[in-house]
Amino acid sequence: MLDCREIFEGKKVTQMGLGLLGGGTGDAEYMAKNGAEVLITDLKTEEQLVSSVEQLQKFPNISFRLGEHKEEDFFNRDFILKGPSVPLSNVFIETARKNNVPVDMSASLMLRIAHVPAIGVTGTRGKSTVVHFLSTMLEKDGRAVLTGGNVKGLSSLALLDQVEADSVGVFELDSWKCQGFGEERSLQHDRVQQGSHSPQVAVFTTFMPDHMNYYKGDMGAYLADKANIFLHQSTGDVLVIGKQALPAVETYKKHIKADVVVADESSLPKGWKVGLLGEHNRYNAGVAVATARAFGVDDEVIREVVETMLPLPGRLELVGEKKGVRFYNDTNATTPEATMVALRALKEVGPIRLITGGTAKDLDAGALLPLIGEYTEEVVFLDGSGTRQLLNGREDRFTVVNSLQKAFSEVISHAKEGDSILFSPAFSSFEMFANEFDRGEQFNALVTGL
Repeated sequence: MLDCREIFEGKKVTQMGLGLLGGGTGDAEYMAKNGAEVLITDLKTEEQLVSSVEQLQKFPNISFRLGEHKEEDFFNRDFILKGPSVPLSNVFIETARKNNVPVDMSASLMLRIAHVPAIGVTGTRGKSTVVHFLSTMLEKDGRAVLTGGNVKGLSSLALLDQVEADSVGVFELDSWKCQGFGEERSLQHDRVQQGSHSPQVAVFTTFMPDHMNYYKGDMGAYLADKANIFLHQSTGDVLVIGKQALPAVETYKKHIKADVVVADESSLPKGWKVGLLGEHNRYNAGVAVATARAFGVDDEVIREVVETMLPLPGRLELVGEKKGVRFYNDTNATTPEATMVALRALKEVGPIRLITGGTAKDLDAGALLPLIGEYTEEVVFLDGSGTRQLLNGREDRFTVVNSLQKAFSEVISHAKEGDSILFSPAFSSFEMFANEFDRGEQFNALVTGL
């Protein structure tokens, strides 16, 4: 285990963003335990963040500024730990930079301090599944795996307590977390590399529109954030590019120093089967196979994992079967494309009754409605800005409800043996749920309660 107290002790840190999923709470706790003076600032109020605040109130060296940000909290600090959803253009982040206060992010900071070989996985779709494949493959190969990044309830900094001499990091990195690999470094210490850097093995699964509300419709800005996963690699590092993402990555071709491997379902050796449903998971498996091979994992281990892997929670997950009706939780389908992929995958299983809809992300959903008409026996929409954009004034032609309970009751009343009830929202969750995990848990509870 690393002793990081000398890195953090006495440092004045402003943590911008706390959240309710546990990662921000764990980061603050880790820094406080190692002697940092942590000020947490968040636009959400104490009432909105009550569960997270209660966990941290036992630390006398953690203070809070909730319901607002103040400029004075962003200068005369040793560094800022920026939450993933805070834009780099944020006025308070700009204040920090103008005052020469470094800005950091937890995943990239953890990997710099740990100095362990690391695989970083980004992409619009497939990140979590590829990380799940890789973590399992490496564990079965006898490696001490640290899995982090976009993992619910997990603090990246807290993983420093688990670092051993033979540890390997496998990190899921969304576009926001990739920002951290392009930032100036914050902590002056011989264990922390200075200058921008990227994981030794970078994986770029797919690239398609997402988070356009955050990026204001600018796909170039979205790609620029993700590109940090490979832009700072060195000669001898490896970049695995999913074939679908190759045209986008070509934009940065002149800047790539790593050895490039292009992967898709054709990367699966002949005769190998994939335990997960859908053509998209054959693609994900192919990307994982190419990456594991680049990391030196034996083919026998790789094949066993590919053929026996179970779905991740909330990703086309079979959560139950009642009277011959199967229930699939696909709450992590937060884009129209993701729901279309789920529909194509389940069409192989049997008739589909779909629950979908939610909050708009400024994405083109034009192809979704025709596919729903072609692939489903029934569809019930959850009301929300995304649903209204999709239906475009035709709400009276469809069943639109204002709760998941009502949607569930509706599809249950018509379901027959052999049907699949699919919860695949295609949009964000925030008008009706706390987040996608909350809505997935609510769906699971309804299935369990049958």
